[in-house]
Amino acid sequence: MNSTIEHKPRSAAETQERVRAGLARRYRAEKRFRAYGMAAIAVGVAFVIFLFGTVFAQGLSVLRQAYVQVEVFYDPEVIDPAGNRDPDDLVVADYQALVRESLRVRFPAVEGRPALRELYGIVSSAAAVELQQRVTADPGLIGQRERLWVLADDTVDMYLKGKVSRSSPEEERRLSDAQLGHIDALRAAGALKLRLNGSFFSNGDSRDPEQAGVRGAVVGSFLTLLITLLLSFPIGVGAAVYLEEFAPRNRITDLIEVNINNLAAVPSIVFGLLGLAMFISFFGLPRSAPLVGGLVLTLLTLPTVIIASRAALKAVPPSIREAALGIGASRWQMVIHHVLPLALPGVLTGAIIGMARALGESAPLLMIGMVAFIVEVPSGVLDPSTVLPVQVFLWSDLPERGFVERTSGAIIVLLLFLIVMNAAAVVLRNKFEKRW
Repeated sequence: MNSTIEHKPRSAAETQERVRAGLARRYRAEKRFRAYGMAAIAVGVAFVIFLFGTVFAQGLSVLRQAYVQVEVFYDPEVIDPAGNRDPDDLVVADYQALVRESLRVRFPAVEGRPALRELYGIVSSAAAVELQQRVTADPGLIGQRERLWVLADDTVDMYLKGKVSRSSPEEERRLSDAQLGHIDALRAAGALKLRLNGSFFSNGDSRDPEQAGVRGAVVGSFLTLLITLLLSFPIGVGAAVYLEEFAPRNRITDLIEVNINNLAAVPSIVFGLLGLAMFISFFGLPRSAPLVGGLVLTLLTLPTVIIASRAALKAVPPSIREAALGIGASRWQMVIHHVLPLALPGVLTGAIIGMARALGESAPLLMIGMVAFIVEVPSGVLDPSTVLPVQVFLWSDLPERGFVERTSGAIIVLLLFLIVMNAAAVVLRNKFEKRW
């Protein structure tokens, strides 16, 4: 027996009610999705604010440094007992004795070797170096008195910045009660102040926190990135133009494209091992030199530049090529005069991404020796140097309290370096951007 199922027709009101219910569910789902997205953005922004807030809170204090005012007598018997003003004798004179004598004159009641050692510990060893530089530059200072500001020890600097507690027991802090008394006396006399710390931007690295600066790392980063840009940009763009506009489509070019894409995902330390084996062991180039660092970072950034440049070339409408070829231009003229200028903004975007990655890399540079302790500021691409990310790594591993703010200060300089570099690239990209 056949049975038939009869469907009761819905009324128009019932249909509209079901449609409204379905729309309400979709709107609620859309609102939930937007709420999840806004929450994710809020969490990301909160983490970024926390990260940068912590870095800036710890690093901005590096802009000020504790200085002690001393009145120095450039004693001829100490500096130049022979009286011949020989530059070699002036360099090796005991300038530390002059600094100590000025402290003894200010605190005549301090006696005994342990008490004097604590008194001398208030002033940094950089004070003697500054006196040496002043005398060698102007021997006429010998026999005269001069009042000048010299660097205080890093522990004194941390105390003035509130990072060393006075209420802690004496055995738990590096400053003794006697030293705190000397500090109070100097502050009351206006001879101990926090002043602008220009040495952080003019000095190279140092084992003493109060003397350490980022100039060597900044110059090393600039030279390394300059080599990287001069090599990776023309080579990367040239490879992209050939692969996209001239190379035949066959198994060889397919293999090259696959390898380029794979190289973009290779860990950066592998490029460091490659640079160590090729540029240092095989070619004999000097370790920890910006030239070698630039070559290693060129290998690292080339895949990124090539991939981004090819994507920019593909984005140029085919009508541009057809129009150029239609009016009699050669394939080379079509690429150089029409396609490449229109793709230049995208090409520069790839260069920005590649250079930003190169600026933040430290692992491949550690493999070629740029982790070495470099005091002198490099003057060329073959001089030993380091870069800002490696400098941050080195300072973060040191135990002194003063290097904590140096580390954060170096991170701030690195961020500013990155912002300036990217801003210049964006300006160039906008300048060459064309719309069709």
